Amino acid sequence: MKYEWRKKEKELYLPSAKPSKITVPPLKYFTLMGKGNPNSEAFRESVEALYALSYAIRMLPKKGITPEGYFEYTVFPLEGVWDLDEVGRQLEQLDKDRLVYKLIIRQPDFVTEELFSMAKELSAKKVSKDLLLSAKFEEIEEGLCVQCMHIGDYDSEPETFSKMHDFCFSENLTRIDKRHREIYISDPRKTDPAKLKTVLRFKAK
Repeated sequence: MKYEWRKKEKELYLPSAKPSKITVPPLKYFTLMGKGNPNSEAFRESVEALYALSYAIRMLPKKGITPEGYFEYTVFPLEGVWDLDEVGRQLEQLDKDRLVYKLIIRQPDFVTEELFSMAKELSAKKVSKDLLLSAKFEEIEEGLCVQCMHIGDYDSEPETFSKMHDFCFSENLTRIDKRHREIYISDPRKTDPAKLKTVLRFKAK
């Protein structure tokens, strides 16, 4: 049986369009930091690099390597942790050139530093040396969060954040981090912007 995150981990990846609380445990990720406009070439290259590394792990058995604990699975979705630089935080309007981001793709529990090094070697033909050097293998624990499924284009996210802040008020929760996380459930290249599904999440206490 192939492990499908859409079926097995609906709470993490397919929440409802009403805000809810969730406690996110420590999970393993491949990560890349970046800054600037997400419509840029640099952003696209970072996304492609993370997918190349993730698929290198997924396809190891085809190379005759079956890591200990390996199981068949669907590659996890792309996620982004978003922030603004100091200047961007002072502006009244969002300036996308001032964005600071960490792109991440979750990895199954069997992935180790050793397998990450192997994935980098296997991706060397597809990914620039700079990006391979910048990529990291990290365990991240988000803890208590508020999340909501946003349906629509990325520019309409403030409406959903507004609902999430109202939810915090009603549940006696406080947002504790200016950054937020987005999990991209839809492929923007193939989906009508009005139907894009993006999980929005921020830390709370």
